[in-house]
Order: sequence, then structure tokens, then C-alpha cells
Amino acid sequence: MKFGILMFAFANVLAWFQLNSQFVFPGLKDKPVLINLLMAFPVGLSFWYAVKFVVDDTGQLWTSKMIGFGVGNIIFGLLTWLMLKESVFTAKTMTCLFLGLVIVLIQVYWK
Repeated sequence: MKFGILMFAFANVLAWFQLNSQFVFPGLKDKPVLINLLMAFPVGLSFWYAVKFVVDDTGQLWTSKMIGFGVGNIIFGLLTWLMLKESVFTAKTMTCLFLGLVIVLIQVYWK
């Protein structure tokens, strides 16, 4: 399952840049086709393998959904904070990030 979680993290990093590079790199603001041509295949393949590895390990598709959701929220929060300087230090955001972490931990440790 650890490799599936790492693949979800990798996939979410790629997806974050696919969707948000327009805000990070001004030169890419008006190039949605280029960004999607470059990123769609690696993003899709990364998510595909993330789901495969988690389901192979657990036998349940729901587990991959919950882990993907939790990891995705954590990666989004971290990258948005690091790259766009949007604060994660609000009560609402910190609560959501904490809940995302709890979801992942439940899926990993609750048998």
C-alpha cells in the first residue's frame, strides 16, 4: 500500500502543476492545450497505477478512493502554500488537512 500512496502523491503533484501552472508560471497562462498535451498522459498513468497498487494490496476499490482523496488534499494544501504562498494556517484549512490525514491513516491502519 505504501507504493500506492507514493504514486497518489506523485500523481497529485503532477496534476497540481497541470492545473495550476497557469498561476505559477505567467508564460503558461495562455497555453492550456500545451500543458494538457504534456501532462495528461503522465498524470493519468500515475493515477491508474496508484489505484492498481492500492487495490492489489487491499482488494478494495473504496480504499483507493479514500487514500486518493486524503493524499490529494494534503498535496494540494502543501503545494498551494509553497508555490502560491496561500496560507494553510487558517482554522478551516488546517482542519481539512488534518481530516485528510486522518482518512489516510484510517485506510492504512484500520483492518
